[in-house]
Amino acid sequence: MNRLFKLQFLGPCVLFAATLSAELAALALQYVPSSELLWFLNLRVFGIFQRSHALLGDIVGIDGFQLFGVALPLFLLACLGLVAKTRPAFTIATHLSAGYAGFLLYAWQAGAPTTAQASLGPIAVPTGAGLYVMATILGACLLSFATTHLLYFQAVGQEIGALGRWLRPHRTIASTHA
Repeated sequence: MNRLFKLQFLGPCVLFAATLSAELAALALQYVPSSELLWFLNLRVFGIFQRSHALLGDIVGIDGFQLFGVALPLFLLACLGLVAKTRPAFTIATHLSAGYAGFLLYAWQAGAPTTAQASLGPIAVPTGAGLYVMATILGACLLSFATTHLLYFQAVGQEIGALGRWLRPHRTIASTHA
């Protein structure tokens, strides 16, 4: 199996792992509300999921929807693509993972207080651990997205090459001796 084919799995896997970690940190905080470590994890490390939950809360009021409604189905679809070695499953999983990573980035921007900095528009950039989590998710999802496109371009190139060989006029023995 092509290594690039397996690389498509990275984005949905990282998205699922980060979402699962954020949900587990929020669940643990319910049981130990006095833990400073859990508060740090919940607000600083996984703050991006808190903001996206606030945006999604208006539309979908289900607790754990980011995990069970978005990340888990995308991860299972990517697992199906890995096991069955099918491109369409990976294509759907990587495209939707990149879209959801973009939504997380939008949620970070939408939930931040707006301040103008050096005549630029409002820019909200997470700092510290939140930046690393967001960069990891976005980077892995975009890498998977790009890999999917690269593999499709490669497959199309092979098909065009095969079509060109098929359409090329065949030489006969008589035409080569003339």
